[in-house]
Amino acid sequence: MATHRAIAVWKLRTRTLELGARTLVMGVVNITPDSFSDGGRFLDAEAAVEQGLRLLDEGADIVDLGAESTRPGSRAGGAAGTEFAPAVSGAEEQARLLPVLEGILRARPEAIVSIDTYKAGTAGAALAAGAEIVNDVSGFAWDAAMPAVCAEHGAGVVLMHTRGRPEQWRTQPPLEPDALLAIVRAGLTASMEAAAKAGIALEALVLDPGYGFGKRFGENYALLARQAELLALGRPLLAGLSRKSFLGHTLAPLFDGADAPAQARDTASIAALVAAILHGASMVRVHAVRPAVEAARIADAILDAGSAAK
Repeated sequence: MATHRAIAVWKLRTRTLELGARTLVMGVVNITPDSFSDGGRFLDAEAAVEQGLRLLDEGADIVDLGAESTRPGSRAGGAAGTEFAPAVSGAEEQARLLPVLEGILRARPEAIVSIDTYKAGTAGAALAAGAEIVNDVSGFAWDAAMPAVCAEHGAGVVLMHTRGRPEQWRTQPPLEPDALLAIVRAGLTASMEAAAKAGIALEALVLDPGYGFGKRFGENYALLARQAELLALGRPLLAGLSRKSFLGHTLAPLFDGADAPAQARDTASIAALVAAILHGASMVRVHAVRPAVEAARIADAILDAGSAAK
């Protein structure tokens, strides 16, 4: 059943966006050598800038830049100076990110750029350089300084739910749907409370259920089927389903029993994207922008028709 989306304002660093009237598309640029989706293609700053501009030309409302892979098994989220120290230091992450951010904004000063990071130092540097949004996959759980940095700059924030750290995901015990929804709801609530404690306005927040982040294969479908229940938390939802491994796992019978590779998951990604929109997502995060823009138009038309019939 299609879910009615409330219209909401998303307060960013220097402007606001309206969410809910139509689905916004966030295009991903991975400035990493080891992304699960397109590792290495955009590690070069010039190539990454060109990709960001291409995504904008294809209709992306926001470009999301990330410079550390958070794929399963990575050391993302670890603390510096420990045996689980992140593979990418804050200094290296900023060296990758900032030239790309600056290049995109030099070419398109009006562009809205999001930074996919859980490190407060990187977030602060990027916001000072012109980023509008911090997309924290840990929901403020991996760097205690992050809420204050976002508050200081007045950033828009995406708070994502993550169950454990990437090196733990493959060994997480399975969850029944009710328990999974309860964990996601509790985690997002805790993230929102951390934001409020730091003085971040509720209007600055968007929530992400965190598909694939500590959820086992079938659990992602259970979460997607009940995603609309998370709207009760009072903020719009972002769904990041693009090329996720659980989609490839489902397609395995069509690939001689092996999980479909990332580059063969785009059609499945569109199917999941449409489901997410019909279950209340106001924004989607994708690698292939043009097909997502077209699919979102159709899903929005279904939502509009459903609302008009009531």
